[in-house]
Amino acid sequence: MVGSQVQRKKPRVLCLHGFRTSGEILKKMIGKWPESVLGNFDFDFLDGPYPARGKSDVESIYDPPYYEWYQVNEMECVHFEECVEYLEDYMIKHGPFDGLLGFSQGGMLASVIPQLQIEGTAFTKVPKIKFVIIISGFALRDLKSGPPKLLANVYSVPIDCPSIHVIGEKDFLKERNFKLMKLFVNPFLIHHSVGHTVPKLDEEGLETMNKFIEKIREMFPQELQSGLGLKSAL
Repeated sequence: MVGSQVQRKKPRVLCLHGFRTSGEILKKMIGKWPESVLGNFDFDFLDGPYPARGKSDVESIYDPPYYEWYQVNEMECVHFEECVEYLEDYMIKHGPFDGLLGFSQGGMLASVIPQLQIEGTAFTKVPKIKFVIIISGFALRDLKSGPPKLLANVYSVPIDCPSIHVIGEKDFLKERNFKLMKLFVNPFLIHHSVGHTVPKLDEEGLETMNKFIEKIREMFPQELQSGLGLKSAL
């Protein structure tokens, strides 16, 4: 009986890649993390809805294809609503998902989905997201035409969803990374020494990640205790 409980469930996490990369690339990037972290989750890596419309910054490192979630310039954010529809449709068909992991542009998306659910403006047909893991994620910058309609109020109140933020000291978006983190209630932080990437977890980073995993385990001990801590189930 105990054995079947151990095998039953890990928290399912939908993973959202960065601009002009892919789900497969993000899978390889977080592969730097130890199995003691990765083994706690059931990850699903999704590609963005739009093929890359320009050069990818990772062409010299990772093979194509590359994708985008939406397009943005100083004037406006394009195709954001379509991106939301694409994500919600995938979550309906392939969920339920307990959490989100997002890198860069995907981190921005992961950060707003819980708040859109609370507002009731999107993602209302899927279960509430319980936690987010945001790596080099940023708040959408101010645009001359204003934010997409769905995001008009999303940053106006604290985001009350358990979160961990992985931010690089040399990340060119560091200030926007911290700006996003400060919008969350009681966020966890892994502040590493490198740039806009998924870092290896040093001893301090691993300790912080383990504390976050423990917090998740406390949120739903009955259904997820097997996936997030075998000792409690044995």
